[in-house]
Amino acid sequence: QVQLVESGGGLVQAGDSLRLSCAASGRTLSNYATGWFRQAPGKEREFVAGIRTNGATTTYADSVKGRFTISRDNAKNTLYLQMNSLKPGDTAVYYCAISLRYAPSPNEYDYWGQGTQVTVSS
Repeated sequence: QVQLVESGGGLVQAGDSLRLSCAASGRTLSNYATGWFRQAPGKEREFVAGIRTNGATTTYADSVKGRFTISRDNAKNTLYLQMNSLKPGDTAVYYCAISLRYAPSPNEYDYWGQGTQVTVSS
């Protein structure tokens, strides 16, 4: 029923900015806690950023705090991740996800997109 489609990834240089989008269909994003995750080759998927249903409470991984911003456009039913001051360590496949829990932990997300590749060169 739910479909999440990420876009906006690409190849950029260190210090550049990029904005990822996650378009949702089948469910209304504002009714769920949503988040961004990333996974590099050979590594486990890690939490990047999350936003609650009210759109006011956001959380970030320490590694991206101050550089990344999660936001949501309710009219477009789209989740965004603004990434500034990108580093080679940010290189990964980025996924958006939604959770059926009100205040989920990083391991409590239920539906996932297919991912979009972000590559940051030094």
